[in-house]
Amino acid sequence: MELIIKNILTNLSDASQVPYLMDTNSIEWNAIGHHNWSEDYPYKPQARFRIAHSAHHIFIQYAVEERSIRAVVTSDNGPVWEDSCCEFFIAPENDGMYYNIESNCIGSLLIGVGTGRDNRQQASQDILDQVKRWASLEKKTISLQKGEFHWQLALIIPITAFFIHSLENLSGKTMKCNFYKCGDKLCEPHFLSWSPIASATPNFHLLDSFAQCTFNVSSM
Repeated sequence: MELIIKNILTNLSDASQVPYLMDTNSIEWNAIGHHNWSEDYPYKPQARFRIAHSAHHIFIQYAVEERSIRAVVTSDNGPVWEDSCCEFFIAPENDGMYYNIESNCIGSLLIGVGTGRDNRQQASQDILDQVKRWASLEKKTISLQKGEFHWQLALIIPITAFFIHSLENLSGKTMKCNFYKCGDKLCEPHFLSWSPIASATPNFHLLDSFAQCTFNVSSM
């Protein structure tokens, strides 16, 4: 798989305007549709994302439809993967290091970096605050509920969020990445990915499962 990330000429800093930015620039949706471990976790919600960049920022929009919802993590760097959660993992250099940028459906954020699942270094609150967020749901605790839920989430991620690397410009860069939808403590736990994962048990921290992402040079 390969993802071409379009370059948009913008200085947008309001994450609530990301959906409009995506619409006006005809940024295509991509399915988070690989149903890994379907025998053990048969439920498959509908999840998709679209992504663009402006050389110094990454813009991501998620859209999810699912049969249960949970958002009890209200602080950053908490266990957001236990809630209704979307995730973006990216390896900016060929050094074995990658970042996990995870957010629940109300915009609580987790950022870590490392070479594997264990012993990851978390971003400071100063770094986390640089990532602008918008959630279609209010920023309030949502206890576990069943029903039909539709929600969206948008992030503006500056290159400074990759805090142990020194990136000057995204344009022309090729990196490895993957996108996920999960919810470990939902009524029907699930572990979906954009790029497929070859693992006997759920594990998003497998660099070999990341696919190529190229940040386009030309602006639209």
